[in-house]
This record gives sequence, structure tokens and C-alpha cells, in this order.
Amino acid sequence: MIIIPARLKSSRFPNKVLAQIRGIPMVVRTAELAKSIDDVVVACDEPIIAEVCTRYGVRAILTSNTHESGTDRIAECARILNLSKEEIIINLQGDEPFLEQEVILRLKHLMENEAKIRGVIPFMGSCAKAITKEEAKDPNLVKVVLNAKNEAIYFSRSLIPYDRENTIDSNDARYLGHLGIYAFSGASLQEFCKLPKSTLESLEKLEQLRALENAKTIVIAKVQSQSFGIDTKEDMERALKQFGV
Repeated sequence: MIIIPARLKSSRFPNKVLAQIRGIPMVVRTAELAKSIDDVVVACDEPIIAEVCTRYGVRAILTSNTHESGTDRIAECARILNLSKEEIIINLQGDEPFLEQEVILRLKHLMENEAKIRGVIPFMGSCAKAITKEEAKDPNLVKVVLNAKNEAIYFSRSLIPYDRENTIDSNDARYLGHLGIYAFSGASLQEFCKLPKSTLESLEKLEQLRALENAKTIVIAKVQSQSFGIDTKEDMERALKQFGV
């Protein structure tokens, strides 16, 4: 199951999930790119989003408008849908209308394959792509470092790993940029939302650190992607130009 959290209000780009991309609302376009991979539902906070989704044939569930995060929103949606503890649930952001289908598939297959190997579905899964050292200096681009099993050791807005002796060339794509797509089991999704907000999470403003600080495993799929989230109108203009939409 793929659940897309959609919140109407956005300080930097008001009503962005309903912004038109060549005549199609952003959240609908995001749902359409995912529907060939798995069942898709939009978890929204306002009736207008549900109405728009229904108009385009996209299933939508109205959730509370008081949730602090998209993860809390999809957790409520999963409860409403009565999804099983073993269901693999992918949290696809509503502002990722240009994310490649291959990325979503890669994450889905990672969770399925790791479940077979480990005998249990990993607590969380996500994706990362190679970025240059110059890109890694941007605090808005979250970095991740992995262990030998491709499990996340840490996520940060800072430059990690720190190249103390400056041995990495500025264009050497040895850093990993995190992509904000997540996968859970039905059980781990509910467990994650019950965990108290962690110190590291509060400092970095990165929700996934809550899992690491509570000794939970996050498996990472290395992917190739040109996509980026749409946070501002400028992002939208850049995306339309880059992807030729």
C-alpha cells in the first residue's frame, strides 16, 4: 500500500498539493505515478483535497488536521483502513510529482527482499542517491551515512562524513543524499508514531532520527534520481523546466 500524506496549508507555498501541473493537481499527479506499483490512497487533512482526488478517480481518506507530521497522518489512515501488521506501507510525499517510478519500486522490493533474508520486515526503509561534495554542503539536502549492510548510521543536515584531510574532490560523488520516501510495516508504522520525539530529531529537525535514537533499523536502497520535492513556487518553476512538463 502506498499512502500519500497531503496537507493543505504550507507556509512557503500555500495550497501546494493542489497546485496545477499542466492542468493536473500536484497530489493527483503524484498518485498517478504510483498507482501502477501498488494500491494508492491519499491521506488528507481537508475535504477539498479529498474532493479533488475523487474527481480524478484517486482514493482519499480524510484524517485529522492536527497531525504534526505526514507519518502521523498515514498512521491514522492505516488504522482507518485496518491494514495488517505485515502490510508494507510506503509513505510517498504529496510534493514529489516527479519522483521516478523506479525509486518507489526499488524501495518496495528492498523491504520485501530484506524481510525474506531477515525473517522479519525491517523497521523502516528509505532511499539515498550519490551527490557531490558541493551539493552535500547544502543544509537543506539531508545526508546519510551507511554501515556495511546498507543500514543508516546517521542522517544530518551537516556535511557527513566530515572530510578532515580534504581528500575528497569537490565533484567526487561519494556523499549520499537522502530521499524523503519511507517504508514501514503496518506494525512498525504505529510503533514509530508512539515513540517520543528524540533529542537528535529536535536538533536536526529530521523525524527519521527518532528511529535511530531508539535503536531501530533503517535499511537504505541506493538509487538514481533527478527528482526533488516541491517546497516553493520557485521549486515548481525549476521542476517544470527541468522535466519539460
